[in-house]
Amino acid sequence: MRLVLRCLPELLGHVPEPVPARASLPDWLRALPSMVESETLGGVELRGMKHCPPLVDALSLGVMFRLAADLEVDDGEIAWDWDPPIAADALETRSPVGAHAPEQARGAPFGLPPDQFLVKFTNFWTIEAPDGVSLLFTHPLNREDLPFRTLAGLVDCDRFRDGYVHFPAIWSDPGFSGVLPAGTPVAQAFPLRRDALELSCQAMEEADLARHREVQQVLQAEPGAYRKRFRAGLPKA
Repeated sequence: MRLVLRCLPELLGHVPEPVPARASLPDWLRALPSMVESETLGGVELRGMKHCPPLVDALSLGVMFRLAADLEVDDGEIAWDWDPPIAADALETRSPVGAHAPEQARGAPFGLPPDQFLVKFTNFWTIEAPDGVSLLFTHPLNREDLPFRTLAGLVDCDRFRDGYVHFPAIWSDPGFSGVLPAGTPVAQAFPLRRDALELSCQAMEEADLARHREVQQVLQAEPGAYRKRFRAGLPKA
């Protein structure tokens, strides 16, 4: 599947390009130990989370959109020193981040204090998707280390292909102080075809039970069985 991302000509090279999510894996994933000793289980040695293919594949799937400029955060205030080459009379924003008034989220269970604004990360790229394809934008998966939480949204980018999709977020770490650097992942996007979904919920029949028990036995007996026998892996770029 091909997505076409476009920015203003004068911004090319001045704002981070969206990248395949696999090119933006967090440092903590690489630093995780391969094997761990579990004190909880009496010293048993276990495989670490970096050996969990579903977790790694989730981190690697889709497109990662990244922060346009350094943000300096101090005592709940966000500032930046960034002068993008956008014409003064252009309709585009010149700010790497904006805000939504707290009243706009009133009644939603986001844990937002009554007087706290929602941040809105600015995206400087339009997104053209193939016909029949929408994009699901969400917080970068499994990235609880980030001091914000991007809200999820679905956009029909086959039709809305010439406007910007920005990323509202809850600032979830009020104690954060320092610089959130340009290039920080702020949203992960997944292309989805708008196909009708049908569900069929059934009890297992005899053949289903036999296959199920065989899989359960393999998973118990063979470490890494899912990765070796069942994982298709993500398509190569």
